[in-house]
Amino acid sequence: MVDAYLRQSPLAHLHLDARVAGDAGTDDAGIILAEKAHLGQFVLRGDAGNKAFRDAVKKALKIDVPRTPNTVNGTAKSTRVIWQGPDEWLVVTNPIAGAKTGKALVSALKNLHTAVTDVSESRTVIHLAGVEARNVVMKGCSIDIHPRVFGPGQCAETTLALAHVLIHQTSLNKTTGHPAYDIYVHRSFAEYLWNWLEYAGREYGVQVVPG
Repeated sequence: MVDAYLRQSPLAHLHLDARVAGDAGTDDAGIILAEKAHLGQFVLRGDAGNKAFRDAVKKALKIDVPRTPNTVNGTAKSTRVIWQGPDEWLVVTNPIAGAKTGKALVSALKNLHTAVTDVSESRTVIHLAGVEARNVVMKGCSIDIHPRVFGPGQCAETTLALAHVLIHQTSLNKTTGHPAYDIYVHRSFAEYLWNWLEYAGREYGVQVVPG
């Protein structure tokens, strides 16, 4: 993991903090956008059928690895483990806990046939919410995200506006029924995808908020 003082978000040059100040009070926007920069991200490989592996991960993270395809254990406000395959997961933490989490995983799994790879600098996360969030995703994504089949705690690797992404629906407003998503995108596509989301949401109104 890169030293904190050297880290730079792939969207840093867009000066989103200034946009946050400028958009304050725009409460009628249909689309809410934010960058969740510098999250700790670790690709975890192991045998989900091995109880020793599952126990070791739970000891390190305090949560289990999900064994059901396209699901997520944990929440967007804490450590979460995102299913990416039968023997592969993405472990995500807040920026402060990143290095500590990686070391805890490596230590807990040191006697098992596993792999832990730090990919924190390879992607950023764009948070998308608001009344029209689902409609914006539907403009550029071919998978079915209807609430009947895609809800909170579910994820999918797919393309959004031709960019490879991992989409995690983090929540659903129980009053309005409107979803919120964390969209994981590689650094080289981050600016492109941010601009596409802003353009796709322009008809609904866009507000930029703190990550």
